[in-house]
Amino acid sequence: MDDALTVAVRVKPGASRARVGGRYDGPHGVALVIAVNAPAVDGRATEAARRALAGALGVRRAAVSLRSGTASRDKLFLVADANPEVAGRLRRLLDGTEPTG
Repeated sequence: MDDALTVAVRVKPGASRARVGGRYDGPHGVALVIAVNAPAVDGRATEAARRALAGALGVRRAAVSLRSGTASRDKLFLVADANPEVAGRLRRLLDGTEPTG
């Protein structure tokens, strides 16, 4: 899995507006902030964050999987088949220069 990318994420469930962008200094280091409308119930916020991350990075939803943090706001996602363009997009999202939502 040389082309896989691990992405630390801070999920904000129950947000009034879904958005991907910005940084948060969390337990896994610098994390991408993902605000989702879904509540933190039965994994709905995690699934919404997974889908939002895939969309923001421009990859297939199936390429993004949860690595850790099932019941936490701080999660690690694994992005398979990540090319340099995906890594660049992630950097811009962290910097807040390419917010989506």
